[in-house]
Amino acid sequence: MNAILPPPLDTPHTASPLIQSSSDEHWRELIGQVGSDIAQSLSSALERVTVLATTGKIDRAGLRALREEIEQARRVGMIGQQLARFASGRIRQSPEQITITQVVRDVLVQRGREATARGIEVRQALRPAEVIVDPTLLHTLVQSVMDWALEHAREQIEFRIDLKPWPAHARLFCQFLLKASGEAPADVVARHDATPGLDSMTWRLVQQICWTLGLVIDRVDTSETSSVLIEFPRTVQDKIEGVSVADVEPDFGVSENSKPLAGSQVLVLAARRELRTEVRDAIRHMGLVLDFVSSVDEAEEYCRDTLPHAIIYESASAGQRFERLRSGLSHDFPNFVFIEIAEEGSRFALSGENGRRHAVIGRDTVLQSLPSALIYELSRNM
Repeated sequence: MNAILPPPLDTPHTASPLIQSSSDEHWRELIGQVGSDIAQSLSSALERVTVLATTGKIDRAGLRALREEIEQARRVGMIGQQLARFASGRIRQSPEQITITQVVRDVLVQRGREATARGIEVRQALRPAEVIVDPTLLHTLVQSVMDWALEHAREQIEFRIDLKPWPAHARLFCQFLLKASGEAPADVVARHDATPGLDSMTWRLVQQICWTLGLVIDRVDTSETSSVLIEFPRTVQDKIEGVSVADVEPDFGVSENSKPLAGSQVLVLAARRELRTEVRDAIRHMGLVLDFVSSVDEAEEYCRDTLPHAIIYESASAGQRFERLRSGLSHDFPNFVFIEIAEEGSRFALSGENGRRHAVIGRDTVLQSLPSALIYELSRNM
């Protein structure tokens, strides 16, 4: 396999015209791809909306397809925003000693329901390994590799972690069977270009994160499979060579580049528009992926397909139906995060009903307390 090398980086006052041209061309290509991918998804969605406006009817399958097309456009837009941060050149990393095995295992557990809903089996063979890397970017990288695999996989995805004999570098390997051209996921109705190309925006994000972290990335595609191998040059051994004390921080620290929970998926269960707006305004700066539902039924359907990192819900929703949803999630994932918004008050407290711990925030203090509650609760699971 041939290593995929990063585009040259611009260095003010020293970059040659050739390097500058190469870098500019790379970003021009990405910008064009963002626009093309968003336009393609929205054009298909617009066709469905036009039919709906004409006939006044849309079946469940068509509605699901419409939602998927809009979600795809949103995903591409969010990836474009992430890539813009890399292009700005202002990202600063805080390398730490991280057990990559645990990071990968946690992501696979968190995304397990989504894979199952698509009819995909996820296999893993994860050897213990520790690397020195920025924790936020590592988590985003593993999530992005999973996103990319789910875009294209049929039936099976395999993740492996091993150690390269010499030099002793940890390696993350992901391989999957490719869907047939135009094949839609099991839970999505066929649409125009249901399967994006392997060089999708998600892949571009995987590449860019690897380059930013200084990792070596290889990819091999055949007619039936695709595989990616990511090598971590800064792997912890019995004796770490070339690493100063300053490179490894003993405690978990938030990278200065950003938002510690960026990319985490949060489901908001709220029927009232004004409360949804308050929640969105309170945490819009945190880089979270927000989804909204207005009923427990919709929340149950959402969680069958995708497991969020946290659920924020209004007290009015906390009936027997919601308790069954919470009990099921807590049974499978004991540390799953629930944050309740009480009807009134300005408190931020921890409730321990029925032996289950969850945060409670008064409606009057959502803007001030919700960000802190999310950071506190989600950081416990990192």
